Amino acid sequence: MLLTSCKKPIDYDQIDEDLIQQYITDNSLDAQPTGSGLYYVIDNPGNGSTADINSTVTVAYVGKLTDGTIFDQSSSMGTTFPLINVIQGWQEGIPLFREGGSGILLIPSSLGYGSQAVGGIPANSVLIFEISLIHVF
Repeated sequence: MLLTSCKKPIDYDQIDEDLIQQYITDNSLDAQPTGSGLYYVIDNPGNGSTADINSTVTVAYVGKLTDGTIFDQSSSMGTTFPLINVIQGWQEGIPLFREGGSGILLIPSSLGYGSQAVGGIPANSVLIFEISLIHVF
């Protein structure tokens, strides 16, 4: 006897898209999509260098869930790291700003931590980052 499940797989991409769209609406954001699921808002484009995947950057940030819960934040001085060592949403999103720029990255779970729970971040979470790109090395 063969038993199969009729359950449809959960479409996290669509769930994330709906959550991001609701967040954009609720917060009256003028967010732009990149095509990968990432959305961004540029409050200040900056006027310095741009980063690429091989850059080391200093970023001041606040990381939140869509319900407003802060799960991480840097000091106002920021934190410095190689861009290649962070989540895909940051690898794609940080280069949208020039040094001195600031804004918001709305990152679907597939470009964040996916199905892994990390620290205070539940599995399959959309991540909202308010960022300031302080320096590109």
